[in-house]
Amino acid sequence: MNLLRPTLLAALLALATGGTPALAADMAVPPSGILGVSDAQLTPEFWVGRLTDADKPVLDRDAIAAINERVARLDPSMHDIRHLPSALPRDQVKGWIEKLTSKPTKQLFDVHGKPVASAAIDGVMANAAIGAIPAQVTPRYGMAVRRSALRGYPTDLRVFSHADDTDIDRFQESTLFPGDPLVTVHTSKDGKWVFVVSPRYAAWLHADDVAYGDAAKVFAHADAAPYRVITGAKPLTVYTPEAPAVSELQLDMGTRVPLDTSLPPDQPVNGQSPYASWVLSLPVRDAKGTLAFQPALLQRNQDSSADYLPLTRANIVRQAFKFLGERYGWGHAYNGRDCSGFVSDVYRSMGVQMPRNTRDQSISPGLTHTVYSDKDTHEAREKAALALEVGDLVYIPGHVMMVIGKIDGQPYVIHDVGGMSYRQADGSLRRIKLNEVSVTPLLPMMSSRDKTFVDIMTSIVRIR
Repeated sequence: MNLLRPTLLAALLALATGGTPALAADMAVPPSGILGVSDAQLTPEFWVGRLTDADKPVLDRDAIAAINERVARLDPSMHDIRHLPSALPRDQVKGWIEKLTSKPTKQLFDVHGKPVASAAIDGVMANAAIGAIPAQVTPRYGMAVRRSALRGYPTDLRVFSHADDTDIDRFQESTLFPGDPLVTVHTSKDGKWVFVVSPRYAAWLHADDVAYGDAAKVFAHADAAPYRVITGAKPLTVYTPEAPAVSELQLDMGTRVPLDTSLPPDQPVNGQSPYASWVLSLPVRDAKGTLAFQPALLQRNQDSSADYLPLTRANIVRQAFKFLGERYGWGHAYNGRDCSGFVSDVYRSMGVQMPRNTRDQSISPGLTHTVYSDKDTHEAREKAALALEVGDLVYIPGHVMMVIGKIDGQPYVIHDVGGMSYRQADGSLRRIKLNEVSVTPLLPMMSSRDKTFVDIMTSIVRIR
């Protein structure tokens, strides 16, 4: 069923001339309240079926490698940990840490809505032990052994800006995945946290989530072939009591995992025949924290690929829809992801390595982008919105959306978003709480009573 009514054309014309955005009266509102979205539009094939040349590669492997090289070389948010010196000066390490770990200046609240005491904040800051950073720091190479939270402060304390909002933990930053290479450059006072630098992010990590080895060992495993690329949302390795460290280990979309080819194919792996699974080689941490590798099974019926998926419009849509309905998780919290984590994980499954955060993505010198400012007119913004293509990324302050197609010229997006607001026929705003990966039309989305998302658009990034 097409939920767009004929009056949409008039609404689009009004938008193009600086008029008001499409009203609820111009689009059907289903019982969910999600303007213009029917059940049919919640399947990837609905959108793939509307595409021409859906399976034609947008970029080949060489072009993707060139983008990745530019991002790694030019983007200041990325870290070249393969070529670090043997010793780092104190000021460099201190700068990394203090970029995140500075004493909060505003009142924060705990999970119960109670104000966090200043003494608790002081304790967290003391645990960071920034004053104990030596004049020269020797980076220690290692790997993440499980999906691990990257924190802005060396604590599991969850804090929030408002007493009634416990979704966005202000101490949560991002996440590392099994096999991600890293270096540690500092240890907390209590020894339970290490400050790590990974290719896409630098933050605090639980000390026991890292296994240490020399750089050659770490990167030999990271680069090893053959391998599998995880193309499902978050499949698990096979349960195995014989090897608890790799039993039901979550592997998120885009993770590259080497295969263990050293084992006889007719012999059990962790007590089970490997014939119906892929035998992965996963990093584990021994009792002394040293890096070792353990075979683990990933069932062949779980979504994975012998290489990164081709970058096609069909794959962009299908990969994005594998997260549809997943709970919003700021900084990959709640075993999910946030808006920038969502789009970067989707593109990572096709080999594109993007910066982690929304702002860094929107202005990355390694990506093709069009930036918008207060100087850009409403008409110019609307014209750009109506020309969006599948896979384009639309940025507003603090948020990113991925274009999945159009209906009657109206662009639709999939995004990990807290909610949607749109203007109703009587002029009032209706707000629907989403808090998940959602499909919505773009043009009616309101950021405030008098501005649409398009009005505050800061950038369009096109992976081309």
